[in-house]
Amino acid sequence: MTMAEEPRKIEDMTFKEASVELEQIVRSLESGELELEESLERYSRGVELLKSLRERLASAEQKVRVLLDATDEGAATTDTSSAPSTAYLNE
Repeated sequence: MTMAEEPRKIEDMTFKEASVELEQIVRSLESGELELEESLERYSRGVELLKSLRERLASAEQKVRVLLDATDEGAATTDTSSAPSTAYLNE
């Protein structure tokens, strides 16, 4: 991305796209070849990307917890009346 290009809105990016862009930013900053101003711009963009990625990950983790809790509750209250009888086992 050149300075003339407007960066893509983070909320319009997929998780993977944001991750890839963040990785590219980290590599460019680590290279040490950027001017100070460009480094600051990229660092700022990286912070925004990282914040978004962390929020998305936290949201996904919460959804998984809710689904697991629902599964656990369903398992604990499962109706076993249709299960095969085991009464004959002691005969």
